[in-house]
Amino acid sequence: MRELAERPEDVPLVFAERFNSGDADAVSEVYESGAVFVPEPGRALTGAQAHAANVRFMELGLPITVRPRHVYPAGDLALLVVDWFIDGEGRDGRHVRIEGTATDVARRGRDGRWRYVVDNPFGTLAATE
Repeated sequence: MRELAERPEDVPLVFAERFNSGDADAVSEVYESGAVFVPEPGRALTGAQAHAANVRFMELGLPITVRPRHVYPAGDLALLVVDWFIDGEGRDGRHVRIEGTATDVARRGRDGRWRYVVDNPFGTLAATE
């Protein structure tokens, strides 16, 4: 499994590899302690709730594909704009397609590795859409 990112542009790729492995604990390592995950517009979660929300996406049993669009580093912070999708036949036999354009913030830790501080997968949608 891929190590944590040494460059901000690699954070989405590390996340996707770990997500696709099905190892929820490996996914949680891509997040800084206290990070925010936004599983739907207007709903920001941290800690165990954020972990559980990520697990619900993983339980679809489908791979995620990520395509980083823009990376804007500023010292030890970076804004990431990433197109992503989950597509395929779910465990119940129904077709599933979830997609979005994430607006994420990553930070370089003391160990030199980059992790999510804010993971907002539906970043371009408003809570009222």
